[in-house]
Amino acid sequence: MTQSGTIETTTPTVDDAPLVVGGVTLASRLIVGTGKYATYGEMARCLEASGTDCVTVAVRRERLVNAAGENILDHLDAARYALLPNTAGCYSADDAVRVARLGRELLRDMGSPSSEWVKLEVLGDRRTLLPDPVGTLEATEKLVADGFTVLVYTSDDPVIAKRLKDLGAASVMPAGSPIGSGQGVLNANNLRICLEYLKENDPSYPVIVDAGVGTASDVAVAMELGADGVLLNTAIAHARDPVRMAAAMRAGCSAGRLAFLAGRMPRRLYATASSPDEGSIAGSRS
Repeated sequence: MTQSGTIETTTPTVDDAPLVVGGVTLASRLIVGTGKYATYGEMARCLEASGTDCVTVAVRRERLVNAAGENILDHLDAARYALLPNTAGCYSADDAVRVARLGRELLRDMGSPSSEWVKLEVLGDRRTLLPDPVGTLEATEKLVADGFTVLVYTSDDPVIAKRLKDLGAASVMPAGSPIGSGQGVLNANNLRICLEYLKENDPSYPVIVDAGVGTASDVAVAMELGADGVLLNTAIAHARDPVRMAAAMRAGCSAGRLAFLAGRMPRRLYATASSPDEGSIAGSRS
């Protein structure tokens, strides 16, 4: 923290290609949602602390306006943030396509350069909020044909992930665990296979882990696996101190990316001394 008491969010940087999704270049690899905050003012402070330059917005009328009659879009600067409308709460392909088109019109009216974007969610179950794979495939095909840049929420099933990419999704976003559960990455092996399938012959294809993050270490784990970014919301909004957690998520994202680029040491069954028994210590590694 600085002497003024504000949270210091500066993180180390190294040479790294920026994240590009659907032709849009993002400076941050953290995408943050705008729901569940106590106030829009708190939301704005969290977005600032997270360092994000892309935020998701649920575009149904009942989600845009709060109990005080405030419209969330009045609190988001379309010149500062890439706005990513989502189809949260949709349980059929037809409903998701309709909501996506509504979001496109809203963003066009705001003059947003990301008006063709949509974060696609087609849910199959109200208890788990797991995606409906059939509905997700159907909606992806329709929206891609309609000119959308589709970032699609899916399970960690590698076969479905590959099919969504083949349909033209600009980014496939497998879940770490169920939405809002805070359980982190439950099946790292499946995510590794998703990454392998999606990046085969196309290493730059953006894969973003979406859902289930609970704290900064979960973000770091996802990034260390090789994900290009992480999308989260509840973990910040429901933290005891949301602004501090937003700063922690920013640091976790940077740390995980740095670790992935650095390449971890091999795992070994037995210990290996970090200091040599003889000779110079120059060049020794721990």
